[in-house]
Amino acid sequence: MTSLHRASGRWRLGLALSLTTAACWATLPIALKIVLDVLDPVTLTWFRFLVAALCTSAWLGLRGGLGGYRALGRRGWAMLLVAAVMLLGNYVFYLLGVQYTSPGNAQLLIQLAPLLMALGGIFVFRESFGRAQWAGLAVLLVGLGLFFRDQLTQAGLAAAADASRDPGAYVFGSLMVLIAALVWAVYALAQKQLLMKLGSMQVLLVIYVVASLVLLPFARPATLLALDATHAALLLYCALNTVGAYGAFAEALAHWEASRVSAILATTPLLCIAAASVVHALWPQWLAPERITVLGWVGAGLAVAGSAAVSLLGRRAAAR
Repeated sequence: MTSLHRASGRWRLGLALSLTTAACWATLPIALKIVLDVLDPVTLTWFRFLVAALCTSAWLGLRGGLGGYRALGRRGWAMLLVAAVMLLGNYVFYLLGVQYTSPGNAQLLIQLAPLLMALGGIFVFRESFGRAQWAGLAVLLVGLGLFFRDQLTQAGLAAAADASRDPGAYVFGSLMVLIAALVWAVYALAQKQLLMKLGSMQVLLVIYVVASLVLLPFARPATLLALDATHAALLLYCALNTVGAYGAFAEALAHWEASRVSAILATTPLLCIAAASVVHALWPQWLAPERITVLGWVGAGLAVAGSAAVSLLGRRAAAR
């Protein structure tokens, strides 16, 4: 029977890397929304994967880490291909979802991905979960449920005010985002298992190369030359964000349990709201203000409290 990957136990490093990933993903939608005003989604996604592939290969080349793939074996290569296809599928289904539903709805639904990863970490990798952490996960789910309900209500009111929107298309887009969340969770669990044979950056390099090659025939690289300085800078940030976020995420899985990492990532929408508020205050022409009712703020508070319980209560108990 094949052994399963175990975290290194350096939980402080895992926590810091998880927070880094959450910060990157919280600010990414803001930059993407601005860049998408002048660039099509496929070209933007292809450029992000291309830059990530170049940066990762350069990093591994300087550190002598381009080797080691022979140790994978046939089963390892199959799992690596699954991880690449799943991450690419996440991008494709998410793009379809954004096309047919509202960006806010898509952003909310995609946050189901970390929760699916948590369940996978518990049932696939047999990660331990104490009573206090189960209670924290319940509070986290209730908080996110209240927050999502508030935001979906706001999105529904916006759709009702615009008679040109097709309710069927809105539901179809939501289904695409749900599929995107599911395939992302499969990718995350496959990558965690691959860490037994390869370093996190080695795994990501293959994924970046495969994704950039698959998207190349559908991208329009010539449109990049028409970008102004501001949008070009934001596009570069989106690309480098990919390297930083997934690099930190992969390393977090090496040092901390997937269920704990997912609890931190579940707070990404809250960090995104804070970042969006700052951007709107400084550059109101770039971003509309967030609309959150009392119910939404209550849900946000519960989500943060539940996330803290899942991440920290088990560690305190283990230290006694």
